[in-house]
Amino acid sequence: MPTARLSARLLLLLASLCAWLPPAAARQPGVPPAAAPVHAPVAGPAAQPAVDVHPEPGSGYQARALVRAQRHMLVSAHPLASQAGESILAAGGSALDAAIAAQLVLNLVEPQSSGVGGGAFLMHYAAQAQRLSAYDGRETAPAAARAGRFMQDGAPMRFADAVNSGRSVGTPGLLRMLEMAHREHGVLPWADLFAPAIALAEQGFAVSPRLHALVAATPELARQPEARRYFYDGQGKPWPVGHRLRNPAFAQVLREVAARGADAFYHGDIARDMVAAVRAHAVPGDLSEADLAGYRAVRREPVCGAYRGYRLCGMPPPSSGTLAVLQILGMLEPYPMQAWGPGSLQAVHYFAEAGRLAFADRDRYVADPDFAEVPVKALLEPAYLRARSALIDPARSLGTAPAGDPLGRLAQLGQDDAPELPSTTHLVAVDAQGNAVSMTATIESAFGSKIFVRGFLLNNELTDFSLSDRDAQGRPVLNRVQPGKRPRSSMAPMIVFRGQAPYLLVGSPGGSAIINYVAKTLVGVIDWGLDIQAAIDLPNLGSRNRATELERGTALEALAPSLEKMGHEVTVMEMPSGVHGIMIQPQGLAGGADPRREGLAAGR
Repeated sequence: MPTARLSARLLLLLASLCAWLPPAAARQPGVPPAAAPVHAPVAGPAAQPAVDVHPEPGSGYQARALVRAQRHMLVSAHPLASQAGESILAAGGSALDAAIAAQLVLNLVEPQSSGVGGGAFLMHYAAQAQRLSAYDGRETAPAAARAGRFMQDGAPMRFADAVNSGRSVGTPGLLRMLEMAHREHGVLPWADLFAPAIALAEQGFAVSPRLHALVAATPELARQPEARRYFYDGQGKPWPVGHRLRNPAFAQVLREVAARGADAFYHGDIARDMVAAVRAHAVPGDLSEADLAGYRAVRREPVCGAYRGYRLCGMPPPSSGTLAVLQILGMLEPYPMQAWGPGSLQAVHYFAEAGRLAFADRDRYVADPDFAEVPVKALLEPAYLRARSALIDPARSLGTAPAGDPLGRLAQLGQDDAPELPSTTHLVAVDAQGNAVSMTATIESAFGSKIFVRGFLLNNELTDFSLSDRDAQGRPVLNRVQPGKRPRSSMAPMIVFRGQAPYLLVGSPGGSAIINYVAKTLVGVIDWGLDIQAAIDLPNLGSRNRATELERGTALEALAPSLEKMGHEVTVMEMPSGVHGIMIQPQGLAGGADPRREGLAAGR
């Protein structure tokens, strides 16, 4: 496929890439759900005025204006990526085309979060066929992977040691997945979609405040020679904000993949260089050329559930994200979240308790479905969710919630200990024909394994497996390392339907906290009638079956004493979600970008 032949229209759009900014529109309320059920009050803590949850000066971020568009829109974690994707949409490309172009730019300008050295999950809605598809580009364990990979002297090794090693690197899946989806849903030629990223890699881009801060906060990056040469100046200091960073090595990788497809990445010189870099690490890994050549993306059946008259769909296992979000919402459905409202003690208590119960199930039951039977249907049965919901005490926290036992097998399963730290990125896109994409991509921790080869970083995705194969009682953990297996994830790219039509696209980065970030946003839209931007702006909160987490610098901090009286162990912490979403309304598209990061909603 030619790499340089673009239409004149697309070339003009690319020329304006760094100067174009979409007009911001005034915020308008979201469309409330039709026929939402009315709930009776629930006995519990005495009602008190809700705290004001709108961001204030000093909170660490400022609320953004809702962005509106009539024809098409893309929202991503960096303005240059959003502008690249929007330029593809304006040139007649599909939502899938735009997502590919934006993701390749994200690899360049947001390298700490995602890229061709990692993997992704993608939800696609084809408007004409009214068909929803789920694409699994999750990394896989090398064929040589064995039990005890992350054990040392009979105990799990320090997590940092596991991450910053060749052992953490899984077989990347992003490009195979994007190629599979493009064959089915692409409109523009594959090579055209690489042009924005190639141009930026060759001409350079300005180091953003977030990239500079994360490089400065990640000393392990400087210990890898190739990464040090790229991310730091001659004195070993992170490049300053605004420095023009060029990446000709990555531009060449993109040119080869644009010309020859994903095979150029999974075979030949690029594959050999990846394997050599992993094996040359001080703690070498076992990624092989055969692992790369044999990688296959997988099309899976979406998992769907209902909440207050909406149908919510997303990735099935090996992601736990959608399943846990649906469990949280299913357990909240019997309670009057609408009446309590954002910032109320009741809403925070019930949201956290539902999260404890969902995470208890997640840590026992979810793994790669090709290696373990994951009881998705049983975990989402209405009767099971009602029984789990009934465990929530209106006046007292559960502390550590027990896992449920929908199939009578709980005693046979071990407790997972995978930490799943935050990095990752999320983007959403809608084209003029109504096709839609919700995609979450990752290299796992910030800067992945820190192994830098050919201008891109390799993932540390294998630390999303349980570090130990058995729990303290000797029971096998479903999410243990096995050859060719995909580690469990919490990524939750979702598409919400009202009737037969898509209504909302949403997702977030954030490690296992993704589940709470996405659930919070959905409650904001569906229960509280907020537009997508206002729902994203809401303070983050929740529990992962540990402490109840409240976002530092927000009004929710004021609820900590009352929650502690109810038995909550409260942790106030930074919660840098990156929720991005698009609402599809009769009057057009409305996009929201998380103010905690550098994202942008772009459309026209």
